[in-house]
Amino acid sequence: MTAAVTTLPGLSAGTWTIDPVHSTVSFSVRHLMVSKVRGEFTEFSGQLEVAADGTPSVTANIATHSVTTKNEQRDEHLKANDFFDSANHPTAVFKSTGLRAEGDDLYLDGDFTLRGITKNVSLALEFNGVNPGMGQGEVAGFEASTVINRKEFGVNFDAPLENGGAVVGDKVTITLDIEAIKQ
Repeated sequence: MTAAVTTLPGLSAGTWTIDPVHSTVSFSVRHLMVSKVRGEFTEFSGQLEVAADGTPSVTANIATHSVTTKNEQRDEHLKANDFFDSANHPTAVFKSTGLRAEGDDLYLDGDFTLRGITKNVSLALEFNGVNPGMGQGEVAGFEASTVINRKEFGVNFDAPLENGGAVVGDKVTITLDIEAIKQ
């Protein structure tokens, strides 16, 4: 059963800004059909606007040139036209369109734009609550993840393997561990 959700308990109205020091934006994708390559983006920003009625709205920006997988050669390839094409598409953007519940599970729906292509995605959301913080103001914690098909966003690089399959899988898991500070 799906139900509209308009609020998250304890999340007060106002602007909450992602704290990049206490947050990560990461991904994983199948490599050589047997393992996963993991990486992250080191530059990102975003805000959560909570309306007076408690309705949340999220906007997040990810600098595609900030990708790191701990392998410089691979990172440069990811920034190139075969993958993110960072020179022409420097930012990936998520804008929420709604929050919903399915049983005990929460989902943040929104539009995700990568390489100039926008698709609707649903992030499985875990709201970790609110804490008074350590003198900088209230903080809220969230974990979210989604799986996208990279080819739907124009990331069509293929390098087939001799025995079938491909060097890079099509499904990419994106994971966000976010701490936001009330402004």
